[in-house]
Amino acid sequence: MEEVKASMAGSVWKITVAEGDKVTDGQDVAILESMKMEIPIPSESDGTVKEIKVAEGDFVNEGDTIAIIE
Repeated sequence: MEEVKASMAGSVWKITVAEGDKVTDGQDVAILESMKMEIPIPSESDGTVKEIKVAEGDFVNEGDTIAIIE
């Protein structure tokens, strides 16, 4: 099981997967917006999205869990 974590603080601009989706290593799970820049947050392993922990518009801090992949 892998936790996909925010690499920096920002607002969740877009969630690009849904619970139950299959993802591959490097596939974007979400896109954060910080300082008018879009920062993609990729999965670091192949698997299935078990849970999405945030919603679009939420503010996250660096290290916060965005999704769980199993």
